[in-house]
Amino acid sequence: MPAMATQTTLETLFGGQAAAKVLLFIENYGEGYASAIARTFEMPVSEVQKQLKKFEESGILVGRTVGTSRMFTWNPRDLALDGLRQLLKSTLDYGIPADRLEKYFRQRRRPRRKGKPL
Repeated sequence: MPAMATQTTLETLFGGQAAAKVLLFIENYGEGYASAIARTFEMPVSEVQKQLKKFEESGILVGRTVGTSRMFTWNPRDLALDGLRQLLKSTLDYGIPADRLEKYFRQRRRPRRKGKPL
């Protein structure tokens, strides 16, 4: 089994729940913006924005403006990115209980085809 951490371990490593949730969201969905992350975890948008700004300033994430939103994704130039992403991926695979995984990390991201039955 690969190296794995629980969500609680990540919260300790990254300095809090908000930081761990932001990084897990970005790892799971590939990118994200503050209000979507805040809505997913039912957190204040300002708390998510603070974490995104911190990670962008440290070089872990990069942001770009899409319409009126700021979209964040991984910075491919970050030298520690591979190890960080491996830790986050293994946490998503093995370190989060199934009910929380389903609630927060398995949300549908694309619209359903018109006329397709539920």
